[in-house]
Parts: sequence; C-alpha cells; structure tokens
Amino acid sequence: MKPNSMEKNKKLISLILFLLYIGCIILCAQETPRKYIAYQAVDSISIDGKAEEISWEKAPWSDVFIDIEGEKKPLYGTRMKMLWDQTNIYFYVELEEPHVWADLKKRDTIIFYNNDFEIFIDPDGDTHDYYEYEMNALNTIWDLYLSKPYRNQGKVLGGWDFKGLKSAVHIDGTLNDPSDKDQGWSIEIAIPWSFHTAPGGKTVVPENQFWRVNFSRVNWNFDLDDGKYARKKDPETGSFLHEYNWVWSPQQVINMHEPERWGYVFFSTKTVDDATETFEIPKDEHIKWYLYELYRDLIEEEKSKKTWKSVDGQLHGPSKTFFGKSVTPVLEKHSFGFNLSTKNPFTDSILVIDKDGKFENLKE
Repeated sequence: MKPNSMEKNKKLISLILFLLYIGCIILCAQETPRKYIAYQAVDSISIDGKAEEISWEKAPWSDVFIDIEGEKKPLYGTRMKMLWDQTNIYFYVELEEPHVWADLKKRDTIIFYNNDFEIFIDPDGDTHDYYEYEMNALNTIWDLYLSKPYRNQGKVLGGWDFKGLKSAVHIDGTLNDPSDKDQGWSIEIAIPWSFHTAPGGKTVVPENQFWRVNFSRVNWNFDLDDGKYARKKDPETGSFLHEYNWVWSPQQVINMHEPERWGYVFFSTKTVDDATETFEIPKDEHIKWYLYELYRDLIEEEKSKKTWKSVDGQLHGPSKTFFGKSVTPVLEKHSFGFNLSTKNPFTDSILVIDKDGKFENLKE
C-alpha cells in the first residue's frame, strides 16, 4: 500500500472512531430507563434470604446493575428478581461482595453509611409522594416517605414505616470477618400492598399496570480499625472517600432523587408458570422524559434563558418528534411559579409539570 493511501486510511479510521465516540455519548445521555416484568407467584414465599421457592426459580433476573451515571462497570455484580401476589410485593437480590460487613443496628438510622441496598417506589409516576427503603447486611432497615424530591424542598418522614414488612439476609461467607473472603450476600423482602392506598383507604394492587421503581446499591472502600471494618478515609484530608453507587436503571447523574429517571416495573397478571408477557413503555412517557429535561433546566435558570421563544404571545420550547408526531412544549409563567405543558398527540390529553416538579396527565 502506498504511503499516501495508508495515511488516508488512518485518517478515515480516526474519523470513524471519533463519530462512534460522539454517538456513544449521545446515546448514553438519552438512555431509556430499564424495564422489568414482575409475575405472580405460584407458591408461598418464605422470607429467609435464600429464594428456594419454585416461583423464585422461574422468575426472570433483572439486568445486572450498572454505575449510577450509566458508563462504568461496577466492581461487583448485583441483580434482582421480583414477584407479587394479592398480599405482597416480593424482592430478591444477590450482591457479590468479598468482604460482607455492617455495624449499624438501630432501625431508621442512616443505613447508607454502611454498604447497603435501596429500593425507590413511585406508584403513580408523578415524582411526588414516593417511598425509599434501605437495608444493610445486618438486616437493619430505614424506610421513609418523601412528599417531594429534595430539589423541591419536600417533607421527609424518616420515622414512617412499611407496616407488615418482612425482610431477611443470607450471608454466603462470614459477616464482619476480615480474615477470609466471602462470596456475597442475598436479600429477600416482602412489602404488603397496603402501604399504598387509593382515596378512601382501598388497597391498590396494580394488576397489568406499571410503577416507576429503581434500586441502588451503595458500596464503600474500607479500612480495618483494630480488626473491624470502617469506611475508608482520605489520608490527607481525613474525609471519607466517596461511595460507589450501583443501580438497576441508570440515573445519568449521581442523584437517586430524580424519580423521572427511574425504571419501569410492570405487574403482569400472568404467573411465573406463564412468563410470556411483553411490556413496552408507553409513548407518552417518552414525551414526559423530554419535559423533565426542560424542567431541570428551568429550575437552573441560567441554562434555560435561550430555550424559550415568544410565539403568538406564548413561550415555546424546541419542538421534538416522537414516533412521527411533533411535540412543542409551552411555558406559562404566573405569580405562583410556572407550568410546563404540551399536548399529547397520542391521546389528546395535556401533559403538565408544575413549578414543584409534579406531573399530571390532564384529560381534555
């Protein structure tokens, strides 16, 4: 091959690699939340942390967890399964871990100061009135209710409890023993449906419906202090090193409290004996993600100054096409804040996010 031809080929290869790199960045930034189908159990579930029932054997595994920002592969693997019956939602989780340790024993303390596992649930997907659950390898629990995400200065009820909750941990190795290496730990949880009720107090079982859900695993580097595990500190500053955050559905940011980014769990009325359900995220959810992109910029005003243009007396944002339908967001400012809205071209409803970030799907 002639030198000139070789040089041209090198430049072409470099260009292709650069375009692939840019494409990867774009895809990562727009990554679709993950989804999971939870089937009905066919036998009674005993909460012992081992998942030895037939239903667990047949239940599908989730995708392996990924870094919270969606790009880096975690040091250790994590995956989960879900089931349900008319009484409870069930969770089973396996966490690879060569050093299983925990020292927090008081309920409703800040569990993520240990290695922990966390569940986030927003039943109606409006990003308000959602639930958080944390537990460590000692089966110490912190469950709480949040009226709004932290960005919206809502109330956090740390003393709130999932009534009737059952949980168990199984250690594949030895807990708090630095002299050996462990395989990991597994978690089993049953949460009664009664934690979420409709007006009038009726228990809601979301048959053939989806909830917005995510899972997070917090993992710390450690030191040994007199033979005991402790979070590792920076030797120069004395501050704790940052934790790892590994999640089921990537958040794209280091913040679990942006519920609009969580995954989708569909509760199929089929049993695990007939695990043939299909579930596609509804089209209007794609529009909702776009509205929340604009919303996050609106609450950081410097980012959105050039986004909105006056058209016939209304503030219009950039139009975007979804499944062949064009959508134009409208910003309405008023004395109490603003509303961000657009018409849903698939149902003719109006999709609205208010200044507090609460989502509504309004029928015309």
